[in-house]
Amino acid sequence: MFDVDELLDTLVSALDEPTPPLAVKEALGRVVSRPTQVADAMAPRAGGLRMLHRADDLTVIDATWAPGMRLLPHDHRMWAVIAIYQGAEENEFYRRAPEGGLAESNGRRLETGDVVVLGESTIHAVSNQTGAVTGAIHVYGGDFVDQPRSQWGPGDLVERPYDLELVLREFHDANVAAGLAD
Repeated sequence: MFDVDELLDTLVSALDEPTPPLAVKEALGRVVSRPTQVADAMAPRAGGLRMLHRADDLTVIDATWAPGMRLLPHDHRMWAVIAIYQGAEENEFYRRAPEGGLAESNGRRLETGDVVVLGESTIHAVSNQTGAVTGAIHVYGGDFVDQPRSQWGPGDLVERPYDLELVLREFHDANVAAGLAD
């Protein structure tokens, strides 16, 4: 049976390992090898961000994406590990263009059971192109909430300060569009 508190203890302990992102990836790999148990425990019903753990050195979020949802390109400025326990998450990766702005670099679809490590300089947009809610555990090597970050858009892909209120509106609007909000 999946136990959130046990996972959080394991993830906090992973910070003491020589390469924390790889230790986190290994731990999350074990967890999402039993995706039904995780989905049953997390019970994702709509898009949103549920904070599971927040400290200066580690943030763990249950990130759920409504069908059809897309977040603007953004960075984290810290390593991250993403593990999918339900559905699929499309990642579009970008790099800073020499003349300014962003240039697309590649993409990767993460499906149930996949785990990926993102480096400190990663810039990506995330979407759910499936017809169901996608659930993922996102782990960040720092305080994700208070870290100054950037986003590109809305509109032109111009770098702007990360706007959490805009992101929360994107989740709300996607839930309304998918018929998942009151």
